Amino acid sequence: MKFRSAICILSLLACNIINAQDNFSGIWNGTLNVAGQLHLVLHITQVTDGTYSGTLDSPDQNVTGIACDKVDVKTDLSGSTLNFIISKIKVSYTGKLVNDSTLSGTFTQGVNIPLDFYRSGVPYVAKQIIHPQTPKPPFPYKSEEVIYNANGLQYGGTLTIPQGNGSFPAVLLITGSGPQDRDETIFGQKPFAVIADALTRNGFVVLRVDDRGMGNSTGDFATSTTADFVNDVNASVEYLKTRHEVNDKKIGLLGHSEGAMIAPIVASQRKDINFIVLLAAPGVKIIDLMAEQNAAVLKSAGVDSSIAENFKPAYKQIVTILINATDTVSAKQNLMQFVNDWYSKTDTATLKGLGFKSANDIQEYVQDLVAEYSNPWFKYFLQFDPQPYLTKLKKVKVLALNGSRDIQVVSQQNLPAVRSALVQGSTKTFEVKEMPGLNHLFQTCHTCTVQEYGQLEETIAPIVLQTITDWLNKNVK
Repeated sequence: MKFRSAICILSLLACNIINAQDNFSGIWNGTLNVAGQLHLVLHITQVTDGTYSGTLDSPDQNVTGIACDKVDVKTDLSGSTLNFIISKIKVSYTGKLVNDSTLSGTFTQGVNIPLDFYRSGVPYVAKQIIHPQTPKPPFPYKSEEVIYNANGLQYGGTLTIPQGNGSFPAVLLITGSGPQDRDETIFGQKPFAVIADALTRNGFVVLRVDDRGMGNSTGDFATSTTADFVNDVNASVEYLKTRHEVNDKKIGLLGHSEGAMIAPIVASQRKDINFIVLLAAPGVKIIDLMAEQNAAVLKSAGVDSSIAENFKPAYKQIVTILINATDTVSAKQNLMQFVNDWYSKTDTATLKGLGFKSANDIQEYVQDLVAEYSNPWFKYFLQFDPQPYLTKLKKVKVLALNGSRDIQVVSQQNLPAVRSALVQGSTKTFEVKEMPGLNHLFQTCHTCTVQEYGQLEETIAPIVLQTITDWLNKNVK
């Protein structure tokens, strides 16, 4: 899922750096070798007070201007080192200045990966990825920019309406985790624009909305939880019911990732939701999902399968400690105690495979986890269990799809759980289907890593669009 976890190298945070004798200003290019090559560009600028600011680009993923929330430069008798951290997604780098143009060090994201940066006058420029599925006007339907107000907030979105008179069935699209625009733009891909285009061409009104604090929507995303996003979805459903083009007896929800967690919550609490489409939906407790996700990501980064699997119980205990902590101080103390104990009892091969070489690595790991998991969204999210909401669905029709190569919401773990909950519940019309060879974004993937999302031209596999529209035409129209 597009979860805020250790699986993306992307965020928008502030960057600070302390004085050092060596000047690190400049453009630094590096190549990360993990399931293929991923080019990174580090921009360091010295500001007037002698400190530095910096940003990181991931050109292969069509993303620029990633900022670090902490960067340190230290100089001692052995030389100068640079360290930057993106704490919310557990990314860090430590490199030693070998000469004026070379930083040699280690990139950490769940595992340690060697990475050298080379100072250059120009940044690496990736081959421009074309996304031919992104819809472009003129459209064979109406496309309207809309703004509406509820919950003390303003919501901005796009409403697409089939040509002709009469009322049409309607679909509200619900984004995954992290601040998203109405198109759910990620790595240059715009999956919700593609889905909206396909559904509207098939006779459905579609509303896609900027998350709070994004685009034309107001509000503070950073302090919000999934419960707040449920309120946002309810507001959007109410807006759809005001539109004369909408058949209010046939309103449905389509959610991706966290959005597919939100859709059953809303549908189980309302009587006016006719259907839901779940793309990469959580089916198990999130703490179990995250443990499986963490193992899958480690494997995709080259960690031995047995090491990744054996780390799952420790990871679940780590998350439990963070959930139960009342503040960040106790979280850090309790977690450090557990991790130090685990470290002392774990064999060298496992520690090396996970990238833990010293006690310093453990301290950095704990600090990053506490910073990431202590925000309100994560605390709420990690305690969530989707099963009660799935079993409470009554007359709601359900289509649930998952890619077989998804490493964020693992299909083999979650689809059976979704099916089981629907069988236990009162829903009579449902279909649960695994889509072979597709990743978390439902792209036809090769390495199937997160890094590959932006390197693929395909935004969403045509078979997925066809499966959704065929099911909707059969069960809703």
